[in-house]
Amino acid sequence: MPRTTALADIRNIGIIAHVDAGKTTTTERILYYTGRKHTIIDIHDTKDLKTSTTTDYLEQEQKRGITIQSAAVSAFWRDKKINLIDTPGHVDFTIEVNRSLRVLDGAVVVFDGVAGVEPQSETNWRLADNYGVPRICYVNKMDRSGANFLRCVDMIKKRLGARPLPVQIPIGSEDNFKGMVDLVTMKALVWDSDDKDAEWQSLEVTPDLADKLGITVPADRQILADVEKYRTELIDTCLEQDDAAMETYLEDGKAPSVEVLRKCLRKGTVTSAFTLVLCGSSYKNKGVQQVLDAVVDYLPAPTDVEAIKTVDADGEAVGERKSSDDEPFSALAFKVINDNYGALTFVRVYSGVLTKGASIQNSTRGKREKIGRMVEMFAKEANPIEEARAGDIIALVSLADTETGDTLCDAANPVVLERMRFPDPVISVSVKAKLKTEQEKFSAALGKMVRADPSLHLETDRETGQTILRGMGELHLEVTLDRMRTEFGVEGTMGEPQVAYRETITKKIEEQYIHKKQTGGSGQFAEVWITFEPLERSAGFVFEDETVGGSVPREYVPAVEKGLKIQKEDGVLAHYPTVDFKATLTDGSYHDVDSNALTFEIAAKAAFREGIRKAAPILLEPVMKVETVTPGDHLGDVIGDINRRRGMIQEQLERGTNIAVVATVPLSEMFGYIGQLRGMTSGRASYTMEFSHYEPVPKMVADEVIAEVAKARAAANA
Repeated sequence: MPRTTALADIRNIGIIAHVDAGKTTTTERILYYTGRKHTIIDIHDTKDLKTSTTTDYLEQEQKRGITIQSAAVSAFWRDKKINLIDTPGHVDFTIEVNRSLRVLDGAVVVFDGVAGVEPQSETNWRLADNYGVPRICYVNKMDRSGANFLRCVDMIKKRLGARPLPVQIPIGSEDNFKGMVDLVTMKALVWDSDDKDAEWQSLEVTPDLADKLGITVPADRQILADVEKYRTELIDTCLEQDDAAMETYLEDGKAPSVEVLRKCLRKGTVTSAFTLVLCGSSYKNKGVQQVLDAVVDYLPAPTDVEAIKTVDADGEAVGERKSSDDEPFSALAFKVINDNYGALTFVRVYSGVLTKGASIQNSTRGKREKIGRMVEMFAKEANPIEEARAGDIIALVSLADTETGDTLCDAANPVVLERMRFPDPVISVSVKAKLKTEQEKFSAALGKMVRADPSLHLETDRETGQTILRGMGELHLEVTLDRMRTEFGVEGTMGEPQVAYRETITKKIEEQYIHKKQTGGSGQFAEVWITFEPLERSAGFVFEDETVGGSVPREYVPAVEKGLKIQKEDGVLAHYPTVDFKATLTDGSYHDVDSNALTFEIAAKAAFREGIRKAAPILLEPVMKVETVTPGDHLGDVIGDINRRRGMIQEQLERGTNIAVVATVPLSEMFGYIGQLRGMTSGRASYTMEFSHYEPVPKMVADEVIAEVAKARAAANA
């Protein structure tokens, strides 16, 4: 079957933003204007669960009015195919943005015209930087009270370290937002109404434009008065991409053609030399078609971005796979979900062609997978397809062994594609089935949820036997249990949230341990000398072998490392994992008959237990970056409360008419914060929180934590 859409005519893009910036509203409009939908559903109409937007179809999304899991849809605009992923804006679900950006070629970053750059905007921007994803900015909600386009552009520059380049400037703002001036064509695009089918007029940009359109606010009039300044800035910046065009412009002073400008703007966007900024109001149906035009004109096709890297077992780049149907098949599984169709594995095809019924290799796990049903997803609808080609984003039904981040490829030409990076969970709770008779069903459902979400970790507490679920925040864990109810029909209960403390050491010591046991017959013997020393934060665990002369035979060294890796998960202070230290095996001895791998593993574990106690161990706690947005008259209360929670104020920023207080606060002090915050600000303040770093726990607090853990373990063993 021949290709139906040329590779150069595909745009794989994501819509990313802070929560409530208008991603899903923008996506709804995009689907309407591209003809994929005939009605528009607004977020505030979904709370009764009787209807839903296309991409926010989960019950949990409808009730909360937020996006929880990314959803894929596709549409056509100007004969270009746009595969679009609507991602969550809440920090607890950053994993969805992370894995979506990994497989996308471009992104539209949506900003609230009033709040500008918010915390999750920064997080998402950093993720896009990490994956080298070109993006354009869309300043939404220009119709809201307090909207300020120039302030948003300034925040993009200062807070994101970007180089914003407006290709539009707004005509009016708030209730008098009429449209925008397109600086490329130098036309004023003006809407007469907010109706979804309203047409816009294209007017000449004249000095009396503000008077003609009834723009009276001085700041709005000033932007229009400066239109030539913004146009000149646009020309000067984008012609940096074309020396010949720049030379011609400097010689004759004549503005370049629209085609030349668009070509330069596309090149600068694809190479991230600058970031284009558009404006509009998705809710009032103004500017969405122009965003679609910008996606088609400026964001890259799969052929415009660097070829995907292939890596070796250590994750080091060893080659690449070009985006072409003629290359051997390769794809990356970036998401697994459970729904009515069974397990759906979303994949981005990077090269080659995949046909239904084919047998392919999961090169990450060394397993073979048989391709049964293949579908193209339109949010929750699955449309069967017979084949997929380079550049496509599709879903495969019921793969047995494939998980998020795995590479699928042609078995005759195996490769492993660059893997994704996932954050470590910072909060944990004990979970169990509500009904004892459903424990088995509950465990199976929990396993499927963890398989679908790599930021969830599942383990069993060795002492209490409890099932422990770890995640990115209280909402993340709460939503996980709620989805088990709706998707698998099993209810669970959750214990009190627990902080994911860590332990580390603060001084260097050398420990000798001899493991010796004689019980008749062959005995057990192993001697190890291990040096333990602290490392900087986030360094993890490092093991080195510096033995000489065969004092510890080569075949037993991995057993020493294994013993340390197992034992470090059970720290000496409060049984939390020990991190950020180096263990160096310097010497030892063995017995020809009584030594083996197990004896050296036992000796390493004991050396850890004995040695770490002498290395001045301390407790570490996760510290969160918290941004609280509050009206100015409650600022003193908010700052006082943060200080009481052992918080450190970093900065205060203007957010429209409100003030944002940025602080670092220990996670253990943040439980129940939302209730307290609402109480002292009459419900007018809000906050966002994301993991920042680990740091030592004050001694008094550490003593309490250690005592509580000891008490809980004693009770469990009683």
